[in-house]
Parts: sequence; C-alpha cells; structure tokens
Amino acid sequence: METSAAVPAAPTSRVNLSFAALAPAVFVLLWSTGFIASKYGLPYAEPFTYLSIRFILAGGLLLGIALVTRASWPKTRAEWLHIGISGVLLHGVYLSGVFHAIHLGLPAGIASLIVNLSPVLTSIFAQILLKERVVTRQWLGLALGLIGVSLVIGEKLFLTGAAAGGFPALALIPAVIGLLGTALGTIYQKRHSAGMNIATGTIIQYLGGGLITGVGMFLFETRAVQWTPSFIFAMSWQVLVLSIGAIWLLMVLIRQNSASRLSSLFYLVPPLTALEAYLLFNEQLGWVAIVGMAIVVVGVILVVRPAKPQPAPGA
Repeated sequence: METSAAVPAAPTSRVNLSFAALAPAVFVLLWSTGFIASKYGLPYAEPFTYLSIRFILAGGLLLGIALVTRASWPKTRAEWLHIGISGVLLHGVYLSGVFHAIHLGLPAGIASLIVNLSPVLTSIFAQILLKERVVTRQWLGLALGLIGVSLVIGEKLFLTGAAAGGFPALALIPAVIGLLGTALGTIYQKRHSAGMNIATGTIIQYLGGGLITGVGMFLFETRAVQWTPSFIFAMSWQVLVLSIGAIWLLMVLIRQNSASRLSSLFYLVPPLTALEAYLLFNEQLGWVAIVGMAIVVVGVILVVRPAKPQPAPGA
C-alpha cells in the first residue's frame, strides 16, 4: 500500500513569505531617505526642474525594463487615463508639494511629519469612496498615530519656536498640498488601477506627474541646474532607489493591502526621517518628539495588525 508523503513547501513560497514580511519595512526605510536626498539636491536645481529631470531619467530606465521584459501596456484609453491621474496625484502633486516646502526652507523632518499624516485622510476617504470597513482597533491606532505626529510637530513648531526652526510659515502650505495629493492618489490608485503592470504603469504615472512639473518648470522657474557631485548623488539616489525601487514596492503594497492599512505604514516614516535629519543636519529631537514617535509606532501596530479570523458557526 502506498503511503502519502508530505510535500515540502516550494522554495518560491518561502521567498514570497519573506518578501511579504520584509517589503513594508524596506519600503518605509527607503521612503524616509527621500526627504533627506531632496534636501541635499534642491540647492542646485529648482523644485519643478529637479522633479522633471527625475521623471525623465526614471521613466527612461523603466521603459528599457518594460521593453526587455515585454511588459504589458494598458489596452484602453480609460486605463491610460486612470493611471495618469493617479500619477498626477501620487507624483506630481505629492512630490511637488514636498520639494517646494523644503525649497522654501521647511526642515526635512517637519515636511515628512506633515505629509505622513496621510493615513488619517486616506482611512476617511477609504470609508467614503471604497466602502472599506475600518474596525474600532484601527480607528484607535489612527488616532494614536495622529496624536503622536502632532506631538512631534508641536514640539518643533511651538516648544522650540518657528523662528528657531528658521522657516517661513508659507512653507507649510505646499506640504499640506502634498499631503492631500498622496492621500487622494492612494485611494484613486486602489480604486481604478490597482491591477496595472508595475513597470508600464509607473511610466504612465511619471508622464502624469511630469505634466505638472513640466508646465511649472517652464512657467515659474529658470530651469538652471548645477551639476555638482552632491546634486548627481542626490538625483541618482532618488532615481534608482526611490523612483524605481521604492515606487515598485509601493505599487506592490497598494495591490496587496487595503488603502487604509497601506497608508498607515507611512506613520513609520517620520521617526526615521527625523532620526536621519538629526544625524545628518543636526535637527534636534526633544523628549516630547521621542514620546510622540513611540505613540506613532503603537498606532501603526494597531492599524496594520491583521484581524483574528472568526471561527465558522458550529466549528
């Protein structure tokens, strides 16, 4: 009589599990460096010009990847339009807001803190537009995240004083615009084009974002660029590590997670960015900020922790 032997798990299954576990942490770490790289590169090019160069270089590299791998392109005009609109929001509005805020003098840590309030907006929009159910535990986590981020911002703006921070109040406006862009962009991406091919879809998104930055570059900027080693390093990091590596991870995470849970990962970006800004630019961290960051981490755990499966009736 033949005995049945247990079939060992395929190596690819273990790889997939490892990727699923590590991808969020890797994305958060990479994404946090974007604010630091922006501060390094912006002294040598204006924001719209900087982003236009970044989109051209990253889009060109992705186009080569798409051609080599024979990636599929959207088949209808509606698909192109939806992907392009999500690119306008996720890349054009969000990145333009962040870059202009830093260009106007907003510290990298504060810029990160403001735009990463997006989980609160995204969860509200998800309930309204996507009919996603957000349980009480998740609302508690979102509230804790908001409180924690508010403590960090409050310390930097009020306890240390805006004058000590050395940035004009107007620099907060583009950061808030960037916040709205990333929250709405995450929702739009999830609703209309979550199943897009990552390579070709990101190219189209860069075209959408490039429409915003291209028009802004020719209308409002001199388009002068100083190709210094610092600028080249910052641009290379943002093109290779962020525009291709991190954005690819973001598209995968959007596809695999609900909109509210995905955007809650961004709560981990401000503490990392603040730490990096402290080490590289000496942006000071007080006890209030440290407590706020700890509250943020607790909030993230509550939001992203999977719900326990309910037992079937009669089990």
